[in-house]
Amino acid sequence: MEAVGKLAGGVAHDFNNLLGVIIGYSDLILDHSSLEEKLKSKIEQIKKSGQRAAALTGQLLAYSRKQILQPRVLSLNSSITDAQKMLQRLIGEDLELILLFAPDLGLIKADPTQMDQIFLNLAVNARDAMPRGGKLTFKTENLRVYETMSFPSFEILPNEYVVLTVSDTGVGMDAETQARIFEPFFTTKAGGKGTGLGLATVYGIVKQSGGYVLCESYPEQGTSFRIFFPRIRARLATSASQSERTPLPRGSETILVAEDAESLRSLIRDFLTQLGYTVLEAGNGRDAMYVAQNYGSPIQLLLTDIVMPGMGGQELAQNFVAKYPSSKVLYMSGYTDDTIVRHGIEEGAAALLTKPFTMETIAQKLREVLK
Repeated sequence: MEAVGKLAGGVAHDFNNLLGVIIGYSDLILDHSSLEEKLKSKIEQIKKSGQRAAALTGQLLAYSRKQILQPRVLSLNSSITDAQKMLQRLIGEDLELILLFAPDLGLIKADPTQMDQIFLNLAVNARDAMPRGGKLTFKTENLRVYETMSFPSFEILPNEYVVLTVSDTGVGMDAETQARIFEPFFTTKAGGKGTGLGLATVYGIVKQSGGYVLCESYPEQGTSFRIFFPRIRARLATSASQSERTPLPRGSETILVAEDAESLRSLIRDFLTQLGYTVLEAGNGRDAMYVAQNYGSPIQLLLTDIVMPGMGGQELAQNFVAKYPSSKVLYMSGYTDDTIVRHGIEEGAAALLTKPFTMETIAQKLREVLK
């Protein structure tokens, strides 16, 4: 896991830059109101393929517990309800999807996208285990653990938990198979039918979110996964209705973009110009400082990649803020969290944009930082 995790982290930076260009230019083209419907559907397929590729990168990083999380206060009941239609389409009409929700369910803190990955991966495995039809059940409940629960490789400590149980009526597994289900690339499916990353991804996400996952299964008696998330005492944030797509937030400030990948830098320039910003560009930290020093007007924000040849983003930001203390800094990176920490950025920092990003994401993040 550690070896493949390092490999995934090394690939992630360049791969996410490429995906950013694919997804980003798809966004720009789709934003044109004069686009023909026939062409629009083809561009949407390009964007969806880019997003699927980004999700695969996320899976590799998630199982090695090195993905950058953006946790929020969540209700599992609401998250599963939001994913219900997608889950039903995924498992097909011959499987019955049953939702059993605790009405007073507590809240958890987790990354919403990662929760969707858990639901999807468990649903896919359940579907494949029920080739002749059956039932897939998602059940939620509150649970207080009073004494440490000991298992062969870990312990569940006393605490209040929100528990998600996903069970199927499929073929089940023997003890030997169960012992290996969370190994990356281990699969019982025929060649070409699975990557072997699904349950490893679930395991990585749950552990990274501070939870635990148990599996109980017997041949011909189905399988049940129980996932324990620490319950938190917080209020659910209210969000505006998404029934209508609201216009992207715009600005008129001057932004200096430091990014060594030329294609991604060009995309960001096109994004920001369309949103009303004045854009300055540089391919590395030293060039960025030269551009800033020779620009005759104030620069309100530095948007910089963290890992660049020569002067990296952290050193650039320090030099830039020292010279222009009223300016803001927004970092961007496609690297894993431990790499970012090594470059001086704390996990979950407010001023961090994770690659690949959409035009909507960068537009909202810029206003958040500039305010």
